[in-house]
Amino acid sequence: MIRNMGTIDRAARLIIAVVALYIAFAVATGGALFWVALAVGVIFTATALVGNCPLYRVVGLKTCRDC
Repeated sequence: MIRNMGTIDRAARLIIAVVALYIAFAVATGGALFWVALAVGVIFTATALVGNCPLYRVVGLKTCRDC
């Protein structure tokens, strides 16, 4: 899989993922907020670790210098 995310983008996604997962498990007791925060946390963690965002590919965006 070809990377299309830079280091800063990946780090920002990991930070957002940690916050979203905190909201899902510590703040939200259930309902829509729990599921939305959980989905955002899981998706952002996966894309940050892999370095590829499928939405970036559709839009044609790349945030890395050497890809």
